[in-house]
Amino acid sequence: MAINLELPKKLHGTIDQARDAALQIFRPISRKYDLAEHEYPVELDTLANLYNGLAAAGQAGAGAAGGRGDVQKERPEGYVANGGNMQSVLNSMWASYGDVGLMLSIPFQGLGNAAIAAVATDEQIESFGGEVWASMAITEPSFGSDSAAVTTTARRDGDEYVLNGEKIFVTAGSRASHIVVWASVDRSLGRAAIKSFVVPRDHPGVTIARLEHKLGIKASDTAVILFEDCRIPAKNLLGSPEVDVKKGFGGVMQTFDNTRPMVAAMAVGVARAALEELRKHLADAGVEIDYDRAAADQPAAAAEFIRLESDWEAAYLMTLRAAWMADNKEPNSLEASMSKAKAGRTGTDVTNKAVELVSTLGYSERTLLEKWARDSKILDIFEGTQQIQQLIIARRVLGKSSAELK
Repeated sequence: MAINLELPKKLHGTIDQARDAALQIFRPISRKYDLAEHEYPVELDTLANLYNGLAAAGQAGAGAAGGRGDVQKERPEGYVANGGNMQSVLNSMWASYGDVGLMLSIPFQGLGNAAIAAVATDEQIESFGGEVWASMAITEPSFGSDSAAVTTTARRDGDEYVLNGEKIFVTAGSRASHIVVWASVDRSLGRAAIKSFVVPRDHPGVTIARLEHKLGIKASDTAVILFEDCRIPAKNLLGSPEVDVKKGFGGVMQTFDNTRPMVAAMAVGVARAALEELRKHLADAGVEIDYDRAAADQPAAAAEFIRLESDWEAAYLMTLRAAWMADNKEPNSLEASMSKAKAGRTGTDVTNKAVELVSTLGYSERTLLEKWARDSKILDIFEGTQQIQQLIIARRVLGKSSAELK
């Protein structure tokens, strides 16, 4: 079967839109908000309004419904979709080509929006879709990568749930209008009882305890959030309220099948920026890259560039594959983790090597290379670390359960 690796023309507008924002809006203010940590980038409000308008017109993968893919129910044989997941991934990729922290700060483009798209019912999408800018709260002080270790509780009380617990490292936690919170409805039933809830940030019982000072993505706020007897309507539980012990953790874990390719796309975007900047500096230094000659017959810097670029190409294609599978209703858990693992590792490798090869100039603040190296590190950590992704991949490839392969 022939495989066409070219993007369809209908997605070129998505790329042009995000790339223009990266170059004309993000890059000029990138250093400003890196130095002014936690200051809200007001320039993003206009961009958010543009994205929302395009999303409403079906022209961009923006908002809570962006990652739901092609909504066509009946598909003729041979039908191929390039829908909401692909648009969201391309938006993330090319916006991150400008600045990852600013991309994560765009209103209504939060990871929580992708989580809503992954598990919400159609009625909930209709309810939350156009009005919610959602962050996602999973990690707690007692655990990092083991999402099944959630201790935050959600106790049913009539037509409400009562949430209690503490969440840390919540991206956009102090700015987003809502928070998608992972909590257990019955801790005695283990991971099967973990559900996700949409909670308004300004709701009674929700407290933003502090903001973290970080190595990178400083334009994006990262919050610690406390939930103390926080009462929310039962309808704010995403998906089915039933606890299916046989299905286990699958419901909320579908979230990662949407968000991991998005994070992979962020790494691909910032790595692309670093590669282009590196190539410009190599050219200025008289280093010519010749694709018709063996790498061993070229200067060491040129050979290294070719290696980095080939790794980038692999990460790029794996990310598109994971998004394409989601749009075409194919199970993509393995591919989502593969794209996240490859892109996360490639992003840190490319950006750090770029700093190294450009030398003292790359380490200075005269270029954005050192910033991109700092920003890229988180992309190999959040939404599942490199080690967790490799563990998930091994389980899928070997056909092992989480109990059999830890």
